[in-house]
Amino acid sequence: MPTGFPKRRLAAGAALVVAALVTTTACGGGDSDSDSDSKSAGYNAALDKVVNASTKKGGTLKFIGKQDFDSLDPQRTYYGMTWDFMRFFSRTLVTYDTKPGEASNKLVGDLATGPAEISTDGKTYTYKLRDGLTWEDGSALTSKDIKYGIERIWATDVITGGPAYIKQTLDPKGEYKGPYKDKSADKLGLKAIETPDDNTIVFKLPKPNGDFEQFLAMPTGAPVKQSEDKGAKYTQRPFSSGPYKVQSYKAGKSLSLVRNDKWKKSSDPLRPALPDKISVTISANLEENDKRLMAGDYQLDVNGTGMTQSGRVTAVQDHKGDVDNIQTSFVRYVALVHTAKPLDDVHCRKAVFYATDFAGLQQTRGGEVAGGEIANSTFPKSIPGYSDYDPYGVLARKGKPDVAKAKAELKECGKPSGFSTKISARNNNPGEVDAAEALQEQLGKVGIKIEVDPIDGAESSSITGSPKVVKERGYGMTMSGWGPDFPTGQGYAQPLFDSRFLFESGNYNESQIKDKAIDQIFDDAIATTDKAEAESLYKQLDKRLLDNADWMPFIYEKNISWRSPELTNVYSSAAYNGRYDYVSLGVVK
Repeated sequence: MPTGFPKRRLAAGAALVVAALVTTTACGGGDSDSDSDSKSAGYNAALDKVVNASTKKGGTLKFIGKQDFDSLDPQRTYYGMTWDFMRFFSRTLVTYDTKPGEASNKLVGDLATGPAEISTDGKTYTYKLRDGLTWEDGSALTSKDIKYGIERIWATDVITGGPAYIKQTLDPKGEYKGPYKDKSADKLGLKAIETPDDNTIVFKLPKPNGDFEQFLAMPTGAPVKQSEDKGAKYTQRPFSSGPYKVQSYKAGKSLSLVRNDKWKKSSDPLRPALPDKISVTISANLEENDKRLMAGDYQLDVNGTGMTQSGRVTAVQDHKGDVDNIQTSFVRYVALVHTAKPLDDVHCRKAVFYATDFAGLQQTRGGEVAGGEIANSTFPKSIPGYSDYDPYGVLARKGKPDVAKAKAELKECGKPSGFSTKISARNNNPGEVDAAEALQEQLGKVGIKIEVDPIDGAESSSITGSPKVVKERGYGMTMSGWGPDFPTGQGYAQPLFDSRFLFESGNYNESQIKDKAIDQIFDDAIATTDKAEAESLYKQLDKRLLDNADWMPFIYEKNISWRSPELTNVYSSAAYNGRYDYVSLGVVK
């Protein structure tokens, strides 16, 4: 899943200051108080345990963020922070457990009583729904609502931007055209999903896929009440199946949730629904956002992508008990667009790898301790498929460039003096424009001239996610970040590298890779039930991507994240790439 990363450039000296402060705090421990009366819990306290456990209800949970949600429509969202937040008002058949750290990766029943009953051939998944499920108007939520919501994924001319796993798995030939073109009276004509009664839903897969329940845990598996569906406009006012409902939403400015009085706790054992109200304020002033968090005006950064340079230094130095240095499962990368000449030539792409100063890019992120390790693999370390394969010697040279080899590769691709292209970078993701500008300077030393084009991250699915727009704007590179949709090789890599996931809009195969060998590796890895075999196949995939210089990872992201002492039930969730688990939070006041 895509996300952002810190904006303002962190000078080498400042990076060392942050690194030193973090190291000192890690050794010294910080404040050790851990109760729910607004005292600091201690540095890194929320990484693997619950901070300020409490069942107290009331108050307002106040988020602030630099970037708006990509969509409040469950079938259209692909931002990690939106997936985390959306559970306040949108439920799925199964979801991730509300526990700290790695324990959160366990799938548990949500709308369903538990995980599926799966047939012996792995092709049929049957769920029974919980009793007492309701919509915000008090009407019963049924299996047909779930089927209708999922069917919306097929309406790709209207419902764009979200992941396509369910569609690709249930209907690989694309025979169904979506509910808006469905000629059946009830608009429930997708044959792969059956609803024998209001409390039962059955999925029929053409062939087994061991990750299928992971697909259903994404927002794309959420129900939508047909009478409330407004098509592309549904994002403006989604209809709630959870403990909160939308009171008001002003895109790019604010969101307010209030209690859904038709929600029944007896039907939802996972969500404690502690705050009376939840507010989100969007402000592009990143440094000011950090100051207001530390001042207590807000309690949490909804984007979950870490603090700015100045915020990190102040937070770690003056409020060390209120921050966590979270190791995420996100990889920061540069996609090298294969359709943009001369990057259609593998040697020109390799020249970019050799000319890049990975250590310099790491410094723009805050250095190794605060920002993360230099990446060598296209896979994060937490996902099967990662290896220590390093064909360009990035780690061996400690991230420093090899100018001689870069120039040799340029000669091989017929561009001995270099070439010109353009790179996109999101201006409301801290550090991204600065990293792109650092890369601009680095590549310029071998004659590769790149123009940096800042874009609004909230619009990236229609800009860098549109091959047509990428071509029109002349992008040869896009800078972004990606974390797993779920913790397997398929859940991390398929949207990025499989040619069958290359879409006209909402595309995340930004390199526009069309490699049948890669597609076959995905098919083989998905088909096997042997985890070791799947891991071996994904390592082959990683090697092929690197050998072809298809996609350039440069850092395994860490974040310095603010955790207000006013919050209760705070913990980092591996299921949400290290973010705090939003639905468990409460407030002291």
